[in-house]
Amino acid sequence: MGSTSTITISTFVNLPIEIVWKVWIRPVHIKKWNNASPDWYTPFAKNDLKVGGKFMYRMEARDGSFGFDFEGKYLEVETEKLISYQLEDGRKVWIKFEVEGDGVLVTETFEPEQENSIELQRQGWQAILDNFKRYSEAL
Repeated sequence: MGSTSTITISTFVNLPIEIVWKVWIRPVHIKKWNNASPDWYTPFAKNDLKVGGKFMYRMEARDGSFGFDFEGKYLEVETEKLISYQLEDGRKVWIKFEVEGDGVLVTETFEPEQENSIELQRQGWQAILDNFKRYSEAL
């Protein structure tokens, strides 16, 4: 990986940490919020949340034109505080959960890939995070 730069995005979820954490880690919920736009969805998700454990989310276009597996291995897990993982391509991702007042600030920092622009990656990941907030708060 040639670049050491990272991209950071965040959202504030108006819910207790216990709920935010469950919605983030449980496949039954992941399948509902893990998409950047309505024309994409996650038909399959598995998550073994522990250090050395793996996760895999299948992401597909609703029209069937394209799909890919988003997968990696957990490096750190601190319940209701921090998750970090390494993707199959070697990039690392950190997710922090910080309780603030009546809600939780979720901050995601990730190493960008080289194919798409930084801005496109930021928009895509932020869209998924925004979807997470919307889905969680509507439960």
